[in-house]
Amino acid sequence: MTATLPTPPTSPPRPARRPGWFGALLVRLHFYAGILVGPFILVAALSGALYAIAPTIEQAVYARQLHAPATDTQLTLGEQVEIAEAHVGDAATLSAVRPAPEPGDTTRVMFAQDGLGASESRAVYIDPGTGEIRGDETVYGTSGSLPLRTAISTFHRNLGLGESGRLYSELAASWLGIVVVAGVVLWVIRIRAARTKRDFVRPSRKLTGYRRAFSWHTSVGIWVALGAVFLSATGITWSTYGGQNVTDLRAALDWGTPAVDVSLGGASGAGDEHSGHGAASAALSVDPRTFDDVLAAAQRVNIDTGLVQITPPTAPDQAWKVQEIDRGFPGHLDAVAIDGATLQPVDRVGFADFSLPAKLASWGVSIHMGTMFGLANQIVMLLLAVGIAGMVALGYVMWVKRRPTKTARVGMPPHRGVLDGAPWWGVTAVVVGGVLIGLALPLVGWTLAAFVVLDVAVDAMQRRRAAAA
Repeated sequence: MTATLPTPPTSPPRPARRPGWFGALLVRLHFYAGILVGPFILVAALSGALYAIAPTIEQAVYARQLHAPATDTQLTLGEQVEIAEAHVGDAATLSAVRPAPEPGDTTRVMFAQDGLGASESRAVYIDPGTGEIRGDETVYGTSGSLPLRTAISTFHRNLGLGESGRLYSELAASWLGIVVVAGVVLWVIRIRAARTKRDFVRPSRKLTGYRRAFSWHTSVGIWVALGAVFLSATGITWSTYGGQNVTDLRAALDWGTPAVDVSLGGASGAGDEHSGHGAASAALSVDPRTFDDVLAAAQRVNIDTGLVQITPPTAPDQAWKVQEIDRGFPGHLDAVAIDGATLQPVDRVGFADFSLPAKLASWGVSIHMGTMFGLANQIVMLLLAVGIAGMVALGYVMWVKRRPTKTARVGMPPHRGVLDGAPWWGVTAVVVGGVLIGLALPLVGWTLAAFVVLDVAVDAMQRRRAAAA
């Protein structure tokens, strides 16, 4: 007789592990924000890619205006200003001069003129060796961008729609950082549980369909995440509503960029790294020969780079201003105010005087514009912008490929009710966090409220259809 061994009791099947409420919330936020705001981010990224390399394109397109054959002889600034003034006649009024920074470059004599837009000046380009007029163009802002780069910048900033168009770029910049941060947290959650972790840091060629698009999306996303957050943060500083909040905060904390005071007998005030974007002001009638004397006086104080702008006084009680405008190298932003009568400095501001937040803001703006460190900066910004555009495109590919049936056009959104199982403190933190972000970034607050309303409306429609069926 064979003894029958007792069958060991079987343990109940282990329930499938459900994601936590916070991860589910991030999935839902990442999905809806990516789908609804993705087009704005995509346009901003593609136009930003072109904007990143615009300085190099400008050098090629406007080579005649920006450059001239190097010669052993050179005219004085006063002589060059007289040539430019004779060229424009009474149609415009002198506003500033940018001497040729290097041999082989032209001098830019700038004028204020009726009919120009805000931040615009008329620039006459002079060969400093021969006095030949190499060009006559409208330029924009502190960067002095010529028409082509200005057009690219305008489209990137507001789609050419004016102030109302800036809402698009603010929406893109504000949501980009949020979507990316949510994506990074989800990446961390998923890579910890994944068996093949390498598919999260480099695209997998073995996968197909949705999983392949997901591998590309996550891999590209983690590599561009830090740069995307940087572009989001710096882009917000140019925005209408969020940017004003940043400006107010910096002013309250005394983090503004110091600006030289041109009032005779005054002290330095505060400015902004975006300063100089206002309309050009016409100077008083000045002797052109004073430009040479003022520049020499400024160079004895703290001006030690060739890329400078000399601005004559616009009122009798003002001094001349000599400002370094070399955004290609960190620290070349010194400025000095010179009394035109005595050629003595009345105020000066050095980059060393900037607070750390002001320095970081200046560097951030320069890197965002692709001017810091020249071509290397532009290539990095170009690759970063293309990477962001690729992430958005891959997100839509994933949405389409995740169709529940062959007849469905797109994938289903994440399940609702992600906060049903959240603790009270979690719900409170989400609500308070959403309100604070909405106050700091108003467009995020408005669109987030719109997402909630849309989500509730869609859910109500689906419930009615299910009840009718």
